[in-house]
Amino acid sequence: MKLFNWRNLCLIFLFLISAIAHAQTKDKSEKPNILIIFTDDQGYHDVSYYGTKDIQTPHIDAIRKDGMQLDYFYANSPVCAPTRASLMSGRYPDHVGVPGLVRSNPANNWGYLNPKTILLPAMLKKGGYHTAHIGKWNLGLEHPNLPNDHGFDYFHGWLEDMMDDYLTHRRHGKNYMRLNEEIIDPAGHATDLFTEWSVNYIKDRGEKEDPFFLYLAYNAPHFPVQPPKEWLDKVNKREPGLPEKRANLIAFIEHLDDGIGQVISALKESGQYENTLIIFTSDNGGHLPDMANNGPLRDGKQSMYEGGLRVPTAISWPARIKAGSSSDQVNLSMDILPTLTEIAGVSVEHKINGRSFLPTLLGETMEEDARPLYFVRREGGSRYGGKAYHALRLGDWKLLQNSPFQPMELYNLKEDPSEKDNIIAENQEVFQKLNAYLMSHIQEGGRVPWQQPE
Repeated sequence: MKLFNWRNLCLIFLFLISAIAHAQTKDKSEKPNILIIFTDDQGYHDVSYYGTKDIQTPHIDAIRKDGMQLDYFYANSPVCAPTRASLMSGRYPDHVGVPGLVRSNPANNWGYLNPKTILLPAMLKKGGYHTAHIGKWNLGLEHPNLPNDHGFDYFHGWLEDMMDDYLTHRRHGKNYMRLNEEIIDPAGHATDLFTEWSVNYIKDRGEKEDPFFLYLAYNAPHFPVQPPKEWLDKVNKREPGLPEKRANLIAFIEHLDDGIGQVISALKESGQYENTLIIFTSDNGGHLPDMANNGPLRDGKQSMYEGGLRVPTAISWPARIKAGSSSDQVNLSMDILPTLTEIAGVSVEHKINGRSFLPTLLGETMEEDARPLYFVRREGGSRYGGKAYHALRLGDWKLLQNSPFQPMELYNLKEDPSEKDNIIAENQEVFQKLNAYLMSHIQEGGRVPWQQPE
C-alpha cells in the first residue's frame, strides 16, 4: 500500500510538472510578436488610405485594412529625436533629457538621453521577448546610450540623425552604420538594407520559441529625397506633370512601402503574421519643402501646428484587432510603451507619462478625463537661438508658441481644426488654465540635464 501511494504521488507530481510546463509554453507562445514600423517625416496624408490621389502605398494600406486606423495620433515632438525618446521611454522627451535633436556636432546638439532611463526593449525583455532594433537610433552615439546599452539584444542600423546620402551612409563624412557595436560599411540603398535585415531577422525568429520585438525605424522619407531611378520612372509614367520634388518624394515613399511589404510577407511566409502586432507610425509631420502632403492640417515638420504633430498611424493584430476599424481617440507616441507592456504582461513600476490604449485597440470603450498633452522642441541657429518652444492640448483646446520669439496662440480644434483663428484674446481664462499646465511640464523637464556631463 505504501509503495502504491508512493508511485501515485510520483505520477501526480510528474503530471503537475508537465502541466505547469505546458501552461508556461502556451502562455509564452500566445504573447504576440511586436513590430514597430517607424518612418521619418512622413506626411499625414502621404498614404493612399486617406484617398490621396497621386501616391500608392498598398502595403501600409494593408496594415490599416487588417487592423485599426488612428486618425488623431500625435508625435510627441515636431522633430525626430524627441519623439523617439518618448516612443522608447513612455515619457515626455525633455523629462528624459531629449528636448531637441541628438547630433554628432556638439555645437548643434540639443539632447542627451538620461542613461538611467528605462526603455521599451528592457521592459519587454522582462516579458520573455527577444529585442531587436534595425534602422535609425538617434538617441546616442556612444556608451552609455547605444541601443545594446538600453535593452536591445540585436542592433543593425544607423546611430546618427540623418544621412547625407542613402547610398554612401555618411554624416559629415563619418560612418555611423553599426552591427551591434561593430562599424560596418554595407553597399546599397539604406531603405533596402533595413528591409533586408528585417526580413532576415523575422525568418530567423520564426524558428525560435520566444516572441520577438522588432523596432524597424526607416530613415526614409527624410531628406535627402533619393528614390531609386526605377521607382521615380514608375511615378513619372503614372503621374505625368507632377512637380519634380513631389514626384521624387512619392517615389521615395512608394519604395519605402515596398520594403514594408517585404517585411510583412516575411511574417506571413514564416507563419507569424496572425499573432504579430504591427504598429505603423511616423516621428513627426511631413517636410513641406519636399512637398509632403499633410492633408488639411496646418504647416509641417518643425511646427507646433497640427501638421507638424499629427502622423499617419495604423495598427494591426489579426488575432485580436478588428479588421477595418478606426478610432478618433487622441494618443501620442509615448502611449505605445504602456500599451505594449500591458500586452506583454509586464508591469510598469517607474514613472511614465503615457497611458495604455489597449482597450481601444480591442474595440472596448475607454472612459477617461481629458489629459493635458505637452509638446516640446529645442533647437539652435539664428531662428531658435538654442531655446525651446512648446504646445499643450487639453480636450479641444490647444495652446502653442510656434517659435521662442513668437507670442502664444490659442485654438479650439473642434471648431477650428485648421488652426486659422487665434482666439487667445477672448479666452483668457482658458489660456491661463492651459498655461499653468504648460509651465508645470516645463519645470519638470528643467530638472533633467540635456547636455552630457563633463
